[in-house]
Parts: sequence; structure tokens; C-alpha cells
Amino acid sequence: MLPVIRVCAMLACMAVLAGCGSRESPLPDDEPEPVLPPELMLLPASFSDIVGWRFDDHEAALETFLISCGAIANRDPAAPLASSAAMGTTGTWHEVCYVAQAVPPEEARDFFEIWFRPWLATNNGEELGLFTGYYEPLLNGSRVKNATYHYPLYRVPPSGEAGHERQAIDEGALDGLGLELLWVDDPVAAFFLHIQGSGRVRLPDGSTIRVGYAGQNGHAYYAIGRELIAMEEVAREDMSLQAIRDWLHANPDRADQVMWTNASYVYFTELEGPGPLGAQGVPLTPGRSLAVDKGYLAYGVPVWLETTLPDGQPWRRLMVAQDTGGAIDGPVRGDIFFGAGELAELLAGHMAGDGRTWILLPRLIGTDLIAALDVE
Repeated sequence: MLPVIRVCAMLACMAVLAGCGSRESPLPDDEPEPVLPPELMLLPASFSDIVGWRFDDHEAALETFLISCGAIANRDPAAPLASSAAMGTTGTWHEVCYVAQAVPPEEARDFFEIWFRPWLATNNGEELGLFTGYYEPLLNGSRVKNATYHYPLYRVPPSGEAGHERQAIDEGALDGLGLELLWVDDPVAAFFLHIQGSGRVRLPDGSTIRVGYAGQNGHAYYAIGRELIAMEEVAREDMSLQAIRDWLHANPDRADQVMWTNASYVYFTELEGPGPLGAQGVPLTPGRSLAVDKGYLAYGVPVWLETTLPDGQPWRRLMVAQDTGGAIDGPVRGDIFFGAGELAELLAGHMAGDGRTWILLPRLIGTDLIAALDVE
């Protein structure tokens, strides 16, 4: 039987190298089965197990990986790449990134096959997880408040003011602090900018600036689509970003109350240069950047994603973990960055497919995993 590598999140299992510890004894028959906490379990695989591997654009994947290498290069080589020991030390990734810089485009596939080994990611043995999408929205705004543009995008407040809930902020909790970065013309568009985490704002003179995530108020993200389903305003099978936006625009007298059920609030900063930037601090690549739960996966790790697009077409390609998000929770969970424009918005708004992932780890890390972690 193939070994199963159990990788606990740091908060769930502090002694990673010692394994995850024993399970509780079975409950009596009249008590419900306990729900196991999320746990990343890696099963060794081969590239021949991955459907579509040979036909991907490995050159594009390598280009995205090299972008992440720029951020990895600035980290202490002796430090772990992430809180999970499964991701290895940063120094190991330095070596792989060094080799990647000299790989000719036509040898990109060979590079990944020689230097990496794929591991099927599971959540307590369950292979399937949820994969959604996000995009870079375009808003209309101004640097000056006026009758048209009067909904603020805020910079990060001082620590004592940063924790207000969405409702309190909308009702003026940050007024008078001079934190307004920009003013936009649509509160619903601003709400979705918070969900996406970054976007572009078109100013009255026609110029466009890019804004990106700078901080968050510390409150948990809540998907307001759930609220609309519970209110029987939108059917579950019809739920999408577009359906939520249409309802909010059609019900302005009730929109605030629904949006306030999501207490999470994002603060922004103006960005220069390529973008948008992901949580790793590098520019995102449409169709190649993946937002993940950083409690399980490290930024910069290549991830093969197999899922299905809203139109039923298969999505099989090598991506790179470069971002995270408030709704991305669990070891087999991800958000595809689709880029900007109408098609990206359409895909992101309707994307909600089951899928599987294979994590590519340097072969030396794979050897260390089998030697050091809890193996069954």
C-alpha cells in the first residue's frame, strides 16, 4: 500500500514532525460521528496519473513559477517555506528556482518532471474540494468626493480603529480620519471589490489606477449569497456573483442590511507597476495564479488543478499558489484568478466546481516527507 503523508496545520498539530497524534476513541452508537478538523494528507503520485499533463502549456506555468521565485529569493534559506513542514525549507526552493532561471522554454515540462514529484492532496483522505474564481473588477471613481463619487475606499486605519465591522464603517466609524483613498460611484461595486481584493478604478479624466489589498478588519468573511438563499430571494441553483449584484441593485432599500451580514471589510492601497498583486506580493497571472489556504499550502508551490468550468469544459493545468482569500478555507480549496474583462467576470461569477489538486514538491522534500512525517 502506498504511504499516506499526514500534514497537520500548525494550529491543529504543533509537533508536525512527530505526527498528528492519536484519534479519539469511537463514540457510542447513539452519539453522532465527530467531524474531523481539516487536515492535509498527501498521497504520492506520478505525472502519468495526471490527466492532461502532457498537453498543458508548461512554458506558461514556468513563467508564473519564476515570478514567485522572485519573492522566494528574498527569504531566509534556513526558514521553512510555510508553517507546514511538508513544504520544506526555503533553501530547497532557492535551489529549484536557480535551476528554473536557466531552463529553455521548450524544456519547461522536463524541468517540472525532473525536479518535482506530484502528490495528490486530500482533506482527511477526501480528494474532491471546491474551486471558485475571482477577477480584477473595473470601477468608476475619483480622488475627490462629489455628488457622483461619494462611496469611500479606505486606507488601513490606525490599530485602534481598524477592527470596526462593515456596518459601523459604512455608518461613519472612520469619518474624519483622512483615510479615504478614493471615492467610487457604486456601493455594490465597492462591496465586490472587497471580495475580489484588488481592482482598477477609472477616473473622470479617463485614466486608470490600480488598487490592491492592504489590510482587513479582522472579522470573518461571510458569503451573502447564503443570506439571499435563506431569504428565498435567489434560488440556490441560480446563485452567482451576477445574481447577487442584480439583486442588490434592484433592492437598494434592503441592500445595506444584506451586505452588512458580511462584517469583513478590506482596506486598500494604490499600486504601481504590473498587477494585481497577490498575497505573495507578486503580480498575478490570469489562468495560472491560484488563491489557496496559506495554512496548508505555501506561496510559490506549483499546483496541478483538475476541475470543470461553468460551461462544462474541463480545466486541467499547472498553476502556482500566489494568493489567498477570506473564503478560501481548507487544504483542497482554491480560487482561480481569471484576469480582467467581461469574460473573466463571467467565469469568476459562475465558477463553483468540484476538483482535485496535485501539489508539486521538490523531490528532496518528498524524500524527507516519507522519512520524517507520520507514514501509514
